[in-house]
Amino acid sequence: MAKSSSMADKLALVLLYVFWFVGNYYYNLYNKQASMKAGGKDGGLTVTLSVMQIVVCAAWAMGLWLIRRNPTPLLGLKAPAPQPLPAITKADVISLLPLTFCYAFAHTAGVVALTAGSPAFGQIVKAAEPVFAAVINTLFYAKSPSLKKWCVLPVIVGGVAISTLKKESDGSYSVPLDLYVLAFGSVNNVFAAFKGSENHRAMAAPGLKDRIGGVGNQFALTNVLSLVFLVPCMVLSEGANWPKFVDLFTNDDAFRWNLCLSGITFYLYNELATMTIKATGAVTASVANTAKRAIVIVGMAIALGNPLKLEEKVGASTAIAGVFIYSVIDELLGKKGAGAGPKVNHPMASPAMSTRSRTKKVA
Repeated sequence: MAKSSSMADKLALVLLYVFWFVGNYYYNLYNKQASMKAGGKDGGLTVTLSVMQIVVCAAWAMGLWLIRRNPTPLLGLKAPAPQPLPAITKADVISLLPLTFCYAFAHTAGVVALTAGSPAFGQIVKAAEPVFAAVINTLFYAKSPSLKKWCVLPVIVGGVAISTLKKESDGSYSVPLDLYVLAFGSVNNVFAAFKGSENHRAMAAPGLKDRIGGVGNQFALTNVLSLVFLVPCMVLSEGANWPKFVDLFTNDDAFRWNLCLSGITFYLYNELATMTIKATGAVTASVANTAKRAIVIVGMAIALGNPLKLEEKVGASTAIAGVFIYSVIDELLGKKGAGAGPKVNHPMASPAMSTRSRTKKVA
């Protein structure tokens, strides 16, 4: 009987990994296809698309509160989880605003980075988040990573640099940077780094976790509250193009389908990532996240008919390998020489991530 139960748990975990990877891949695909329908970076709707994805996430979250159940665990052969309405106070909402602010603009900058140019290059730039997280956590939160981790950061930066190279006809190399993608990918990394530390700070408040009602509710609440910042940002930056968005959403079935599914898959893959990381150790989660990023980069290149250049393959492999080593080097070589404070934030983690040591940050 025990053996049967163990096999069922392993099967459930495999399913969670599969749906996490598939969800992340399809989020990137739906996100890119919706952006292409809207005219890409020149269409004047990239911020609007990112905000509308969060609107879909917020609607999904409120639907879960309405039925008081979260069906996502069914994907791992588990019963639906209770998801009551959070019993938070006005003071709790105010304390969560810095976290939701960082989450909101990390998402928007990430969407712009992934849709403005090559999704592969956007993913490679986003892979450099540990570099930003290390600097920001050291300067603003007195939470420096270990010396071993600092030594790995140049590998990640080098991988991103290699991916920008272009081989000329004479055999020389130039660096035709997609500055738009690089800039917004870097902004995403900055806000994501702040988001991780703000998440740790907010969840340390006495009783807040209990009042929120679990990590699932925390992610749901973060999506809803982030609209406080995102809607004004959308109005100020692309408000004049709102009629264009309404017309596109009303009359283009493919655009409407891709936009709604990008929001739903974004919400679900973040929940699945949380569930899998809670069920595994840090090293296993690091391997999974590394594999997931590689699968997304290769899969998107195939799906969009944009094969990776040799330089992108080498650069992506180098950066992803660096992120993986960064994630596990303290566990593999011991923690002597580690800096003060907790570990640097998981570069891909949603605010729903638990702050327990078991969910140590991975790339």
